[in-house]
Amino acid sequence: MAQQHDLFDDIIDISKGLSALKNPLGGVTDALMGTATGEAPHWNPADYKERPRANSIPCLVCNYEKSSCTRCMDVCPVDAIDIEEYCIDIADTCRKCGLCVAACPTEAFNSPKLKPKKLYDDIARAAVAHTHAYVTCTRALRRLPRENEVVVACIGDITPETWLSVLVDFPNVSVYLPLGICDNCKTVSGEDALGEAIATAEEWAGCGMDLEVDPKQLKCEKRREYERKEFMDNIVRKTGLAVSKLTPATAALATVTQRLKDHTDKLKAIESTLSNACGTTTQRRRRVLTQSRELLLSTLRDHPELAGNIEVSTPVCDFEKCTACGECVRLCPTNACDLLGSGRFALEPAYCVGCGLCAEACEDHALTMEAHNASDLVVPDPDAEQKRKDAERARAEAEKAKAEAKVKLNKLLDQVEKLDD
Repeated sequence: MAQQHDLFDDIIDISKGLSALKNPLGGVTDALMGTATGEAPHWNPADYKERPRANSIPCLVCNYEKSSCTRCMDVCPVDAIDIEEYCIDIADTCRKCGLCVAACPTEAFNSPKLKPKKLYDDIARAAVAHTHAYVTCTRALRRLPRENEVVVACIGDITPETWLSVLVDFPNVSVYLPLGICDNCKTVSGEDALGEAIATAEEWAGCGMDLEVDPKQLKCEKRREYERKEFMDNIVRKTGLAVSKLTPATAALATVTQRLKDHTDKLKAIESTLSNACGTTTQRRRRVLTQSRELLLSTLRDHPELAGNIEVSTPVCDFEKCTACGECVRLCPTNACDLLGSGRFALEPAYCVGCGLCAEACEDHALTMEAHNASDLVVPDPDAEQKRKDAERARAEAEKAKAEAKVKLNKLLDQVEKLDD
């Protein structure tokens, strides 16, 4: 259904036109006359790349030298990662591609630009404000990005959990990669990482990610409701006038703004719920919730029906073999494992990233990794019952108001008929 065009839309269109009339040549005159006020921004791919920092504490190999985990080294295109003597060493040959950040299940590699929650927020901000948003890499874009284009060093830098959240929440997001762009790229492992991550997310979500290959098809069109928001914010900022949220022109503003912050609030609520229920082990060790797992839990809370599509692996204990030595608990990078008072192995699946280190370290072979769906990762919403009651109350009040209005209308019609008589 077409969106209704009102007076505020006309004013916004007029203001755009006036802005163009003020400087019809887009600053060309100033540049020719030498009166430009500042240097124009220029395209620099290095601005979107960052050398990751390594943290040996959650690293599987640093915790257990017999660990078979080599994911970071396997994905590194220049063999710049070496792990020895309980320390991660990143050589100067690092291409700053960031693939190791997404590959590590325990998030032992850190890059502020590539944190799953930050990437999600960047994509969400572009998708909420525009009719279409794109995620691409420096090599594919080769120019300054528009407002609806999110640029990373390599598309393989994004985890399956992040892609899942984007797929479910924002169907207007596409990957932009021109045909053959990855063929001559020196980050040779990036395409495989991208394909595996997106394929996993698509299987989990039950829908596909759009791919754009033609640069001429890239669009940058803001949503009309977001333009309203910017326009009204500009009025408030420049005049100090308060605009009522009850007017038709500003009715959508709260919705747009709220959507930008709802996800952060939801993640905080999940973390708080888990922390209150099982945030520490019996040994008073604080459990660690990785950002990728946090995004997955957030998506499953809103869409529990997707749990059947998602396969996770967690350790299962054979209590006849278990000697309660506690080695699994000591080595678990997220402190998801625990030994209860009786020495019985226990696991909090929400914190387990399925790395398998506990099973590798168990000399008695009491632990084995078993695959199953993610139904036990659906974190209940403690306020769900209250929200349901509030919704039912609101529906009841609406029905009551509707009935009262109908009665009044019937009385009015009766009076009109009597006047005709």
